[in-house]
Amino acid sequence: MPKESIVVGTGRLQVWDLPLRLFHWSLVAAIAIALLSAEEDSALNQWHVMAGWIAGILVVFRLAWGFVGGEHSRFVSFVRPSALSRHVGELVRGRSEPTVGHNALGALSVLLLLLLVAATVWTGITLAEDLHELLGWTLLGLVAIHVVAVVLMSLLTRENLVGAMITGAKPAARHPDRQDARRPGLLGLLVSILVIAGAAYAVLVYDPLAFTPRSAESYEHRADAAGGEGATDGEAPEGGREDDD
Repeated sequence: MPKESIVVGTGRLQVWDLPLRLFHWSLVAAIAIALLSAEEDSALNQWHVMAGWIAGILVVFRLAWGFVGGEHSRFVSFVRPSALSRHVGELVRGRSEPTVGHNALGALSVLLLLLLVAATVWTGITLAEDLHELLGWTLLGLVAIHVVAVVLMSLLTRENLVGAMITGAKPAARHPDRQDARRPGLLGLLVSILVIAGAAYAVLVYDPLAFTPRSAESYEHRADAAGGEGATDGEAPEGGREDDD
């Protein structure tokens, strides 16, 4: 009875810190806009390049936050390869114990999504169009699998995982032996701000119009023009020299 009274009194267990939740939904929005604006005739095409840059900055932030963030945001708290086989075995048997943070497959999904987003952004920057398109479709497929997995795990564990990523909390009754997650420290917050500022500055140095709505085609023309200027600076135009004879 005392244990039950404690659970009822606690109500909600804080799990996800605010910066992580802001990152999560910002990345969702950036990916959605990037995918919807990919075609040249899309009404959102002018937002494609900006969405890609923002997604790239968010990935850089998440990598840093994985070391300085709140308890369940840190990679050390959920990247546990040894737990993967046990977790998969539970799923095969049609059951899964609720976890406070990411479960083993969730951790794998996080790492794959970060890697794939980073690769998609990079191929967009370097104008590797065929590979960029392939990675974009692959990313869409992985996102779809992730969404389905979240729904299934919500049903299996009887926890609203989407709601938890919005509010940051899970039902304490499902985790009676756990306490609220440790919050990120001031140093971690300062480091993350510097990382975001540094990444944004680097992007603007490379592409001054990175955060200005413009068509993806204009970015391609900019890159082509930059390449042409480099060639002009480094080489004399063909036929531009007169014969000394």
